[in-house]
Amino acid sequence: MRIDDDGLAQGARYIASPNCDARPAAMPVELIVIHGISLPPREFGGPGIIDLFLNRLRADAHPYYAGIAHLNVSAHFLIRRDGELMQFVPCTQRAWHAGMSQWRGRERCNDFSVGIELEGADDIAYEAAQYTCLNTLLSALRARYAVRAVVGHSDIAPGRKTDPGPAFDWTKIKYQLNQ
Repeated sequence: MRIDDDGLAQGARYIASPNCDARPAAMPVELIVIHGISLPPREFGGPGIIDLFLNRLRADAHPYYAGIAHLNVSAHFLIRRDGELMQFVPCTQRAWHAGMSQWRGRERCNDFSVGIELEGADDIAYEAAQYTCLNTLLSALRARYAVRAVVGHSDIAPGRKTDPGPAFDWTKIKYQLNQ
């Protein structure tokens, strides 16, 4: 796998999300943020995540959705439970995944990061196929960008976010660059 000049991952299924914008001028990608998501919570395989990232999540489709359907969020990538890689925002653009965040004293992590969502939950083990895909993607991102760290959403938004959670096994990441 490789990331092309447009910031698209070769082999990923690309579905353009409107929830992105330009990175600040001359802002390099230095950080990769690992997230965990399932919609509805703790349920896998449905259209909820895609619908959220495309602003078409219906508030009445599930009781949980009423509180999030209004959000305009996205990530660069989503890795499904079976290892399928989907891309919603080119890496050259800023995806709206980190929210209020800080890394090493720098705020606004969306400006200089790539967000990777893993379909999962904090307390449900992630699948081997997800780690395989994630490691391949991390290798491609490191080959393309000057990545300085791979962190969890909880690392850049402590107290606000808990993902990817204790069920995420950091020892299975080949390119762990934390700190």
